[in-house]
Amino acid sequence: MRWIHAGTFFAGVARAMAMVTLVALSPVRAATLAGVELPDQATVGGKTLALNGLGLRTATFLKVEVYVIGLYLERKSSDAKAIIESSESRRIQMHFVRDVTAKELRDAWKDGFEDNYEDVSSIKGEIASFDASMRDVKTGDTMVLDFTGDTVDVLINGTKIDAVEGKPFQQALLGVWLGPKPPDDDLKEGILGR
Repeated sequence: MRWIHAGTFFAGVARAMAMVTLVALSPVRAATLAGVELPDQATVGGKTLALNGLGLRTATFLKVEVYVIGLYLERKSSDAKAIIESSESRRIQMHFVRDVTAKELRDAWKDGFEDNYEDVSSIKGEIASFDASMRDVKTGDTMVLDFTGDTVDVLINGTKIDAVEGKPFQQALLGVWLGPKPPDDDLKEGILGR
């Protein structure tokens, strides 16, 4: 039997424990859902946001997956109302897992606004501007909605398409997923980190 010097043995144990501790304390670098990986952090308006949660949008009538969505916040929260009403920076990131036409996107937004915002007519101009920014998206494309101040920046595949002004519009847009009638209850629970 080979003898190990006690100092060497304990030094080795200490190194192994330190490695385990480092691995345990290291932040998760990404989260994955339905084969889509989203980063654990995003920078919006000079602020570092954390991934609050992930959800999967499934078209109910066809039972097909449409996109994976991530909600990024300055401080993690599971309070939908507080997130909608917050003045902090926020991000919605969608990674499409199937092709979707601009018309399909506009139709989905229309339903989401009507289902979750009481006074849609008061933000008609903002919705028209937002709808005009929609493009056909392909599998693998991303759409990012950055909420800073009273503005929503619309980016598709990293290119800024438009900026829509107005706090009521911001709240209505976040309400599409976080309001009382989201497109999918599991999606809402997922992005709330529940």
